[in-house]
Amino acid sequence: MTGATDLEPAARLEPAARLEPAARLEPAARLEPTPVPLETTAARQQQIVSRAQLLLAGVDDMQIYRRVRQGRWQRPLPGTYSLVTGVLTDEQRRIAAVLYTGRDGQITGLAALHWYGFRYVPKSDQVQLIVPHHSRRRSAGYVNVARALTLDSRARDAGLYRVCSPARAVVDAARDMRDLRTVRAIVAEAIQRDFTDLPTLDEEVRRARRSRTALVRRAFAEVVDGVRSAPEAELRECLAGSEVLPEIWWNPRLGDRSGARLPSPDGWIDDAAIALEVDSQEFHFTPTGWASTLRRNNELGRHGALVLHFTPAQIRQDPDLVRRTVEDAYLSRQGSRPPCSALLLPE
Repeated sequence: MTGATDLEPAARLEPAARLEPAARLEPAARLEPTPVPLETTAARQQQIVSRAQLLLAGVDDMQIYRRVRQGRWQRPLPGTYSLVTGVLTDEQRRIAAVLYTGRDGQITGLAALHWYGFRYVPKSDQVQLIVPHHSRRRSAGYVNVARALTLDSRARDAGLYRVCSPARAVVDAARDMRDLRTVRAIVAEAIQRDFTDLPTLDEEVRRARRSRTALVRRAFAEVVDGVRSAPEAELRECLAGSEVLPEIWWNPRLGDRSGARLPSPDGWIDDAAIALEVDSQEFHFTPTGWASTLRRNNELGRHGALVLHFTPAQIRQDPDLVRRTVEDAYLSRQGSRPPCSALLLPE
């Protein structure tokens, strides 16, 4: 009796060995990679190459070892080599970092902000990268590797590597910071200089959830409320504890009685027509910045506003004096709004 699993002879498959030789395919693994001249690779990558690229160019491990031992080459990271001596540039360090992590890595954090040209970021020798969650690469040397469930879909292609979008880089950098002042400066600069916009930054803050995001969420909320710089945020914080001052409008839209626009001060106390200005050295101590400040002040003063000026150093070093100065000015003009043609305009 034939079992249920038996096959009739006609249904049996012939072994692969009986196929005609013409039908056989060579395994893909037998294809030899095309050698790439080392000079070409090195020139494209600013003299930074990987071990795999050296082997492909015909340089074996013993040659690599001897040249590093002799000081002719450097090994900045595992499996990566600099074919020149001396201190590596920031660009060379970024290239070496991505050669170490693989092409799927994306540069983020402070290294990405420096790449974009942010002004108010602390100097750091570290290069932070996010890699796919399945990656086995670990932090090494100056490279901090973080595995991410989702990479940045808005990452920029820089040719030899990819850089996270400004919004993602701001949030990733802020998560490793403990100084609220620095986080405020970075968030404000990202918006002020149009590196990103509020909805995109809000999306990244929400993506990061509550994982070390307290400072960036606070700085983001301040920017949403109209604060445009870290010193402005500090002035706002300084005046927030006052039991004398009424609501202060930050970076408001002002106009005259005809509806024509007037300069927008950093802060505005409407019922006393008091304008608050934070004099930042970077802007105000240049010829064009100083002239612009004078025009703004004269225009507001011409319409009856009292303009009070504070430097970031004053706000940080003596916040009590700053608060008393504003309170005294407010009390001196309290009771009836002084004659002033500067009015709040609807947003």
